This record gives sequence, structure tokens and C-alpha cells, in this order.
Amino acid sequence: MPRLTRRQRMFVNCAPFNDARIDDRAMRAAVFRVRKADEFAHQRAFDRAIAAVAEATPIPDEVTEWLSKGTFVAAPRRTWKQMLRNPVVAAIGIAVLVIAGILVFKLVDRLNQFPGEVKARHLLGVAASAKSVLLDPVKTEAGSLGDYFFMKHRLPHYDVPAEFAELKTLGCRAFDDEEGDRVGQIWIVDKRMQFFLFPAERDAKTGAIKHFAGWRYVDQDRWTGVVREQNGVCFMAAVRGGEKDLAPYIAKAKE
Repeated sequence: MPRLTRRQRMFVNCAPFNDARIDDRAMRAAVFRVRKADEFAHQRAFDRAIAAVAEATPIPDEVTEWLSKGTFVAAPRRTWKQMLRNPVVAAIGIAVLVIAGILVFKLVDRLNQFPGEVKARHLLGVAASAKSVLLDPVKTEAGSLGDYFFMKHRLPHYDVPAEFAELKTLGCRAFDDEEGDRVGQIWIVDKRMQFFLFPAERDAKTGAIKHFAGWRYVDQDRWTGVVREQNGVCFMAAVRGGEKDLAPYIAKAKE
């Protein structure tokens, strides 16, 4: 026998006596060193003889009564259907599906996002905390306040769309938001609705206005707004409620 370490000799002594491939790398290396040695060949021959005797020896009934059937019969291989029924595999699959669903939802939400939506959400928060005492008391029709914003605050195109122009107002004001943009706010008698007019979003590189067509809904903290851009100014009607509270006004534009 070649010179072996104690660990290698241990692997050789318990090496399989058939020609099946050895999966363990350390044992495979040890067997490779002694594969041509006569002592190893005698050992394998002796192990085969002992295995043949063991297989030919019947097991007494007294012994089998103490042992389960699974001791002598190899467990069947699990199919992919059985693996799917495993609670751990099912839990992992559900978690992956939930994560994938969230990612898809965020992707779709981002694709549907319109220019100025972030500011519109912020202004919905302003609407939720606004007090009517902060406004200048101006009781008139909302459609006539475009001239008011232009004459007093030098804000051109801060006009209320025709869908909301006939609504009566309680007051209005102009203020600077966190980004330094001038925002016009109007408080409406009907449903305690509030209007916001603010500059449309611009491209960071070119400075061009990011236009979008039609009305877009946005919601934040149980408040809902509907936004439209025209002449570089976004108009938003906000109400505490859902889209159904604003839908009758938007429907006027389709008629």
C-alpha cells in the first residue's frame, strides 16, 4: 500500500467495494492512490464476499417485528408534485409571487404617473390641513378668479376650467410652496372643495414644459384630486372623498 495519512486510510477502509462513482472528493482522491495496490484489491474482494453473505442471510421474523418496513426499503424519490405540496416550498412560492406582484404594481404605477403628480399629492396634504381663515374672502364664481390672480399676484393663465367655473367661492390666496413655485388656492362652497393652480413640471435639462392631455386622478390621505394641464399651468380640484365625488364635474367636458 502507498504511504497514506490517517485520514486517507480511514477513507480507504470505508470506500465502496463496487465500481460506482464516488461523490466525496477526499475519498475519491484516497481511493485513486491505492486503486492498484494488492492490499486494497484484497480488501474489496473481502467486502464483496461479506456483502454477498449478508444479502443471502434471511432476516428472522423476530427481528422484523421490531423494525419498521422503511428500515429495509429505500424511501421513494419525491416527485415535483409532492415537492409543491410541501408547506415550505408553498410558502416560498407565495412570497415570490407577492414580491413579483408588488414590483409589477409599482412599475405600472410609475408608467401611469403624469408630470406634476408628486406636487399634486403634496397639495392634497395642504388641502387636508388648510383653514378657510387663511384665505382672502372673495365670494364670486370660480371662473372669474383668473383675472384676480393676474392683477393681484401677476400669475398668468391661472384660470379655472369651464367644468368648475360656475362654482361659488369662499376665498382664495397665492402662496409659495417648498420649491418656490407660486400656487393659487381657491376654497369652494360646494362640498368644501378646493382648487389649486400651480406651474406645470418642466424638463430638468431643456426647461421645456411637460405637457399631458386630459384629466388625471390622484389621491392622498383620503383626499382625491383631478388634474389637468393647460398653457403651462396645472389645475387641480381636490375633495375629501373618492373619484365618484369628482366624476360629475368631469363628465361635463364630455357632453
